[in-house]
Amino acid sequence: MALATLIDTEPRPFRPEPVTDEEAAAMFRAVTRLFGLWDLTDEQASVLVDLPLRTYRRWKAGDLGRIDRDGKARLSNLVGIHKALRIIFSDPARGYRWIKSTNEAFNGRSALDIMLGGELTDLMRVRRYLDAERGSW
Repeated sequence: MALATLIDTEPRPFRPEPVTDEEAAAMFRAVTRLFGLWDLTDEQASVLVDLPLRTYRRWKAGDLGRIDRDGKARLSNLVGIHKALRIIFSDPARGYRWIKSTNEAFNGRSALDIMLGGELTDLMRVRRYLDAERGSW
């Protein structure tokens, strides 16, 4: 490609590579273990990953189905929340407890209360808060 073509080309926005099905399956397995550390019920977990309870339990048992784009985004945000908590708290147990602790940033509600709203944007809200707290975007 000629240099003039490169200079005249509009910059493209950054677009990360899409999450593969294998990566999504690994994230699902990690998130189900994380839900155990957060001491969540299957009912709560199914809301966070936006699956019917029976489907969540079947997937959790190892009969994983296809994870769609929204599901991959949910898993990515949950992993991001876990990562941020591990950075913020040197004691992992404090991070696991934080999920259920009331927080002034959420008007006295817990992060779990926010996330149980069931929308992807609820997960994103908690992740953005934690990312801001740890000083990153």
